[in-house]
Amino acid sequence: MSTNDKKPVGTRINLRLRLLLQIGLALSLLWGAVALWMQRELESTLRGTLDQRLVMAAQMVADLAAQNPAIWTGPAAERPALPLIPAADDSSLVCQISDLRGEVYAHSAGNSRPAEGSIRADKPGFAERLDHELLWRTYTLKQGDLLVTTADRIDKRSALLQQLMLAATLPFVVALLGGLAVLWWGVGVGLRPLERLRQTLALRNSRDLTPVVLSDLPADLAPLVGSLNDMLERIDLSLARERRFTADAAHELRTPLTAIKLHLQVLGLSQGQAAEVALEHANEGVARLQQVLAQLLTLAELDVDEGAAQVEGQPAGADVEEVIRLALRDCPALPPARLRLHKAPGPALLLALPLALAVTALRNLFDNAARHSPADEVIDLSVSTEADRLILVLSDRGPGMSDEDMARATERFWRRAQGPGSGLGLAIVLAIVKRYGGAFSLARRAAGGLELTLNLPRASAAN
Repeated sequence: MSTNDKKPVGTRINLRLRLLLQIGLALSLLWGAVALWMQRELESTLRGTLDQRLVMAAQMVADLAAQNPAIWTGPAAERPALPLIPAADDSSLVCQISDLRGEVYAHSAGNSRPAEGSIRADKPGFAERLDHELLWRTYTLKQGDLLVTTADRIDKRSALLQQLMLAATLPFVVALLGGLAVLWWGVGVGLRPLERLRQTLALRNSRDLTPVVLSDLPADLAPLVGSLNDMLERIDLSLARERRFTADAAHELRTPLTAIKLHLQVLGLSQGQAAEVALEHANEGVARLQQVLAQLLTLAELDVDEGAAQVEGQPAGADVEEVIRLALRDCPALPPARLRLHKAPGPALLLALPLALAVTALRNLFDNAARHSPADEVIDLSVSTEADRLILVLSDRGPGMSDEDMARATERFWRRAQGPGSGLGLAIVLAIVKRYGGAFSLARRAAGGLELTLNLPRASAAN
């Protein structure tokens, strides 16, 4: 049983991985789109904030310069070095004051500042300037005859943006990984009922076809277990039918074989007329045995694939008149003179089933009617149409049947009061018409005897 245990577990793990990959991919795409949107919004907000800082710094310096304009018009030695702006080496913000001619009056101290005049702009507003392979973001404000320019390094901006992106993205990554781990656990828990079902079926005996009963079954799995129980029930019924069929077949075959053996023994001990009678009886037993075997083979072929629309190699579209002619030829018990056909003249009527099976069904009806009707009575066969159906009604002059007998007439190997025949003819007729979407019924005639009705699908002339 170890091999049987391993395969379903592997299947379950594959399903688990498949669900994890599909849901994880969907979550990753969704969260990735949200993270990308947040990144763009954060980048835009950060750039706007840093630009606003440049504007505020330039405005602050311009306001301070406006409070004492004499300082900027005096000697250069008296001009300040802008201690108002942070001047540490690691600061990314610098400031510079110049006049409209480009002369620099003051700039921020520190080693990280750009060269004098390198960040000067020709007009107020934002711009980008390159100084010693360093790119600066600048903002210039015009205050009277002075230009106040503030700037910060773009690489510092990018580093700050990367730090913020990392701080914003890391929780997403951690949440995604944690969500996948929880999802893996949740899928495993959700598949446990399937594992319980597998174990229940694996521990069963091969002959145990009772319904599967599991407690605390999820609502989503109830239809699956219900379908499984329906299939087990159908298999149980099919096996029971096959066992009954085998037992009945063995019984039916035993009788002619016993008779043949007895007649052969009599033949070996007799001479003259007695030997001839024994030989004749033995031949009759062989003929009966041959008929039973042929009908059993027909039923076996019909039972192989009950849902098939056609028998391989036998196209549908049998002419009714041809079917009647061949069925009479194959039924020695019913001479053509005893059959009275009622059919309106007109174009050929085609049955939507193979010729061989149509002939088999009608021949069995002929044989049944001939055995139960007096030898001097005719048998009527009427053929009519009804929409896309063909109706064949066979009327005999026999003793008829009770309601109970008619209900059992199509059972395999059933015979009334151990009468002649094998009890398979009507069962074969029913199997054929059911396979091709037809119907078969029996009814008592008011004048005595039975009416056997075949309701079969009609084929178009194009077929």
